Order: sequence, then C-alpha cells, then structure tokens
Amino acid sequence: MSSIGSRGRLLIIVGIVLLAGCSGAVPGDPSVGTPDTGNESTATPANGTLEVHYINVGQSVSTLIVGPEGETMLVDTGHYNDDGEYVLEYLQAHDITRIDHLVTSHNDADHIGGNAAIIEYYETDADGIGAVYDPGIAASTQTYAEYLDAIETHDVTLYETREGDSVEFGSVDVDVLGPPEPYLENEARNENSIVLKLTHGETSFLLSGDAEDDQEEYLVDTYGIQLESTILKAGHHGSASSSSGAFLDAVQPAAVVISSAYDSQYGHPNDEVLERLSDRSIPTYWTATHGNIVLVSDGEAVSVQTQQTAPTDPLDIRDGGAVEPGTAGGVTERVRIGGEGTSEIDAGGEPEETNSGSGSDVDSNTSTLAVAEINADAEGRDGDNLNDEYVVFENTGSEPLDLSGWTVADDADHTYTIPDGFTLGPDETVTLYTGSGTATDGELYWGSGSPIWNNDGDTVIVSTDEGDRVLEESY
Repeated sequence: MSSIGSRGRLLIIVGIVLLAGCSGAVPGDPSVGTPDTGNESTATPANGTLEVHYINVGQSVSTLIVGPEGETMLVDTGHYNDDGEYVLEYLQAHDITRIDHLVTSHNDADHIGGNAAIIEYYETDADGIGAVYDPGIAASTQTYAEYLDAIETHDVTLYETREGDSVEFGSVDVDVLGPPEPYLENEARNENSIVLKLTHGETSFLLSGDAEDDQEEYLVDTYGIQLESTILKAGHHGSASSSSGAFLDAVQPAAVVISSAYDSQYGHPNDEVLERLSDRSIPTYWTATHGNIVLVSDGEAVSVQTQQTAPTDPLDIRDGGAVEPGTAGGVTERVRIGGEGTSEIDAGGEPEETNSGSGSDVDSNTSTLAVAEINADAEGRDGDNLNDEYVVFENTGSEPLDLSGWTVADDADHTYTIPDGFTLGPDETVTLYTGSGTATDGELYWGSGSPIWNNDGDTVIVSTDEGDRVLEESY
C-alpha cells in the first residue's frame, strides 16, 4: 500500500473515533485534565503498586506500564531494525497477555518499529489490544504503513490523542500534556510527541517522547511547576536539543532514565545533557549500561531496579559495561526514592541469579522458614482474583524469626519486601497474598496489580535483608 493511502486512512480512522474522545476530555484544552503533581496534601492515597519498565531496546525506546489493578500500557515499541523482537520477548517473559493501551509517542520508525508485530501478535495469539493512541502526524515510511495496515486488518480502535486528553488507567492518573492544538513547529514529529504524566499517590512519572526545545518550552510555559515529577524519561534519547535547563528545573526529577544505544551513532546521551544533569545532582540511569530498568511505586516511594549495577553519576555513566538488548536476566533493587528519602539498597555487584533452581546458593543454616503451601492457580481468571493466589510460609523452628526487610521473589525477579517489625513465631504461619489488603500478624499483601506465580511452575525465593538467600522452593 502507498504512503499516501496510509495517511488518508489514518485521517479517516481518527476522524471516526475522535468523536468519542479518549475519556470525555476536550482535546486541545489545557484546562481539561490539568495534571495533579501529587505533591499536595490532598493527594489521593495509593493502593497497590505501579510498575514502569524501561525496556533495553538499544537506540530506541519502549516503556511498559502495569497498573495496580493489572491494566497495561505500552508506550512505543522499539526500532524498526528488529521489528519489535526485543519488546515482544520482554512482554512474553513478563506474562503480559493483553495491551490495554498502546501509545505511539510519535511516528518515527525508531519508536514504532514493533507496532505492527505487536498488534498482530496480541490480536491473533493473545488477548488483544484495547486501543491505540497516536498524535496524528503521519510518516512516509514502510514501518508506518505496516503499523496502519495492522490497525485496519484487526479493526483496532485508534485515537488521535492531544493535550488535554486523559487515559483511563484504573487508580493511576494519566494526563496528556502534548501535543497541543495547533501543532508546534510545522508539525515536526519530535516536537509534537505525546507527553504523558502518570501520578500514583505521591509519586509521578513524566514520559516526554522525543520532545525537543520547542515542545519543552511550551510545556514549561503552559504547566510550570505542575510538571514536577519523581522520575523523568529524558527526551530524544538524551539529545542535546532536549532536557534543557529550564525544563529540568520545572520537572525537578529525583532521577532520570535515558534510553539509547551504548555506542549510539548520534552520540546519545549528549555530554551537554549529562553536564546539565550533573549540575543538578540528578542520578541518571541508562538502559545501555543498567539494562532493563524497572521502577516500582507504592504511592509513597519508588524502588529502582536494574539488571546490572552501573554508575549513576551523569558524568560517569559511560564507565559502565554495556548490556546488549535482549539480554536475559532479572532485575535487582538498587535504590529506593521517596518515602523517608533516597536510600541505597545495593551498593554494587552483579544482580542475583534467581533462576538456577538448584538451591545450591541457599544458606539452610540461617533460617527455619519453610513453604507450607503454594496456590498459584487462582479460581477463575487469575488477574481478577489476585488474593486467591498466595504462598504460605511457616516458621518450623523453636525461636521467633524477625523477617524485617526480607524479600520474596519469583523466577522473573518480581520482588516483595516484608515490612519492618514483622516477626513470625515458632510453628506460626503467614500467608502472602498477591493482591492488596491490610497486613496482619498472619497475612501479608504483595500489592501487585497482576499475577506473580506462574501456574505451570515457578520458584519461591526468600532472601534476608542482607541479601543472603535462605529459601528456594520450586513447584
């Protein structure tokens, strides 16, 4: 199909669905859906956890978001060179069976490279795509044409998405801050990226696509301090034309994530950007050296988890070793941001291997904790009955066990931390439920928005607050 036909079809599809809007908001009206920075005392208390996965896709970007109630959003799908292979592998490894919201920040081929393949897979072999969100500016590339072909073939709903819209995402507020009406800079795609702010309790994440100086200036002028966010995904892969001083000062991020290749032919991240980040003492995580980066918010603090330990001082990030896209392995918590401040979790070392299944690394002399029962297969649809998925632990010893800060993990390195002060007495049991609830002496709640334990087999791994593995039970 010709690119002219692609553009025409996009306008037809968008013209139909825009009548309904994304969520009843008025597109292009900045007063509608004005973002809540999450810093006011009136912020709604958060339930459960919000996960933001920055997938290591080389000189590209793809971000998976999993809400407290299990909703899923995928923002961009990687580079056209691999047709979304790395992204699809990651989604499958994390048991993502449906994409509720597929967001195209803009239609450059290094951001929509996997759109067609992912739509094809989820519409034919999985549970579908809820809707696609697009800024509405076409591209004359084969990658873009294939993306629209996939939408038409599978009759997927496509929304033209603009400033003032909002996306329904359970208890998480998702505000669309760009692109504005009219478009900026003669409809340049980068400068008209879909910009999202996600707010979960007192924490927030700003995803700025490939916004450059014009769009950043517009955002600062329009929203000012409302841009303030806990985490910023740096625009345009760390290009010098993005992450301006004024923009950083408005956002005031506690940490920045950059997604680009280790040996980027464009020199990303640019030294000027790294210097601006360093001047503001902003820790910086780079997919090229940290690998996959998973941020988990409980509404009060953000747990920063990476595949590999690497420097976070912006001027030193190139000293880290390269992590190739598609590298297997889980993530390990490094730092917790917020709550009672920023605290180091893991000062260094390689991430723990959690899939050996041999039990050879378990220190059986450290603990009398045992797995008494595992119920991985909840009644009905697992995602609808999270508290019927659980693990029961028992203290088989004669002395109380102080489990403060101990962690429970699975083979995919989803990790739960036992609250401080939790003690399990001799012969007592505690049930760890996957969903949300109020902790008691006999019940703990992971707070996950999606299932943790695989029905067809997994491994329960327990480690002390010092990282010593004391229990490994496979089923």
